Amino acid sequence: MDPRTEIREFLATRRAKITPDQAGMPLYGGRRRVPGLRREEVAMLAGVSIDYYTRLEKGNVAGVSDEVLGAVARALQLDEAERAHLFDLARAARPRRPAAPQRGRQQVQASVQHILDSAATAAAFVRNGRLDLLAANALAHALYAPVYADPARPANLARFCFLDPRSHELYPDWDDIADMTVAVLRTEAGRDPLSRDLSALVGELATNSPEFRTRWAAHDVQLHHAGVKHFRHPVVGMIEVAYDTMDLQAQPGLVLTFYTAEPGSPSEDALRLLASWAATVPESDRQDAGQQTLSAPGHDRSTRTQPPPS
Repeated sequence: MDPRTEIREFLATRRAKITPDQAGMPLYGGRRRVPGLRREEVAMLAGVSIDYYTRLEKGNVAGVSDEVLGAVARALQLDEAERAHLFDLARAARPRRPAAPQRGRQQVQASVQHILDSAATAAAFVRNGRLDLLAANALAHALYAPVYADPARPANLARFCFLDPRSHELYPDWDDIADMTVAVLRTEAGRDPLSRDLSALVGELATNSPEFRTRWAAHDVQLHHAGVKHFRHPVVGMIEVAYDTMDLQAQPGLVLTFYTAEPGSPSEDALRLLASWAATVPESDRQDAGQQTLSAPGHDRSTRTQPPPS
């Protein structure tokens, strides 16, 4: 992924989303071919010359100050995630010393695994920017049983979402999850556009998934710190969880995530049942369950599978 190309396409897609009316500008210049802002209008709003903004939109960020980038972000009405993405792309596009080659995959510290394992009532896991699941507690393993059913390691949430048909069963809000997945990968691409692992994953998904290609071309990014997710699990049925994430300061690039259910809710009961199932069922059987789909003949979506007696 070339940072200059990424800047050009990102700015062009953001400009296309803002109409003159939204920007508080009068219409002029006759009939418009596109609904978004023209380059000269963005330049006017940002307080720079047309030539200067044109060079910027072509990916030429040499000598561009943070003040100018901030003015462009305001002109395009970028949100917090988009603004951070623009600054990340600009840093990546500027000349710099070659980065030291990466030495294997980053390992999660043992103390972090202890934290995961201590979260008895929450599904907890650690991922990296390309959505590899690098560490998880037993409940997260059970919740993501369909993801772990793929023997490839590390298990990857993006690959599961777009290349595994079971993702449409696990995620009742599949479109929302797909949008979020691509937005997270886009954000990571801004931070590290030269990552070979990320480029390989994006290439694989773009080659094999039209749904991914369409979303990737939109250049949408978003922050992914907290919210609500829904799962339709093959063993316990519907689950609604709140998620909270935090960056691991001691291991830059890794993110710790907790899924918790509302106390006293049916989803909390489902998580408890899932934890009991994970504690009593051998790993091979859990993987077999992960390969099930709720649309399989004879499977009632409204029922839950009881774990075997311990």
